Amino acid sequence: MARRPRVAVVGSANIDLTTFADRFPKPGETIFGQRFDLGFGGKGANQAVAARLCGADVFMVARVGSDLFGPATVENFQKLGIDTSHVKQVEGLSSGVAPIFVEPDGQNRILVVKGANDALNPADVDAAADMLKAADCIVLQFEIPLATVYYTIAFARKHEIRCILNPAPGQPVDMRELTGLDYFVPNESEAETITGIAVRNIDDAKRCAAKLVGDGIRRVIITLGSKGSLLAGRDLSQHVPAFPLKAIDSTGAGDAFIGSFAVFLAEGLPELEAVRRANLYAGLSTTGVGTQKSFYDRQRFDAQWAGRSGQ
Repeated sequence: MARRPRVAVVGSANIDLTTFADRFPKPGETIFGQRFDLGFGGKGANQAVAARLCGADVFMVARVGSDLFGPATVENFQKLGIDTSHVKQVEGLSSGVAPIFVEPDGQNRILVVKGANDALNPADVDAAADMLKAADCIVLQFEIPLATVYYTIAFARKHEIRCILNPAPGQPVDMRELTGLDYFVPNESEAETITGIAVRNIDDAKRCAAKLVGDGIRRVIITLGSKGSLLAGRDLSQHVPAFPLKAIDSTGAGDAFIGSFAVFLAEGLPELEAVRRANLYAGLSTTGVGTQKSFYDRQRFDAQWAGRSGQ
């Protein structure tokens, strides 16, 4: 390639507070956890880190709080080589935090407090316009105001920039505002929240994706955890199986998928191969603890891909 892909992430930055326990406590119950981990997270930040580790030049548009987590978050981005020109600290607001509870099988429950993420506005997108126009892809999530998400999608459509939306956490949306998307990438629960169709298996995922495509979304990818993912559009509906791996912690796997997928597409890989590689990248992230700390760099990923791509 003449240059590395350029990925811009307009989204959230949080601190993850992860507790591991044998089970989730009942209402009013106190139990002992097994261990605790503190790390940098937020869906936007995670996707930015995954894209950076996969080899892209990455630019972040985000807001952090005036607490001790704010400067640490910016410093973490900078250490990883992510451009922070448009990551600003907001006085009087806390940084976003995400208490995460993980059970022995790797299943997680997450509570997000958005904090300064809610202060990321359409005007901030305009302020970053020159940087965004130079991107090969813009990545979005739902941990920032919906008005900012919709505005950024329209911006991407106007300037003919590929745009990927991860509708997480799942919430009701105005589908008319999403028709400019290139890729809409929910997991099973997010897809159900948005469409009302429960996704318990691959056939359910196909029905759900068909509804989203019928609502005007060009391409839908429903991530299905250990079952892989489903790629759908008006001209296809194809299940892409996962790779067999032993999961320890599934936190951040969806973010790993999206960040890596954005890079693989920007590198010019065929769509289906980009999805398959992103399946492996996401799967590998579940073999370690935490979010960003569990993501593979490109050299380690390429070695895994070389050994598994024939599976």
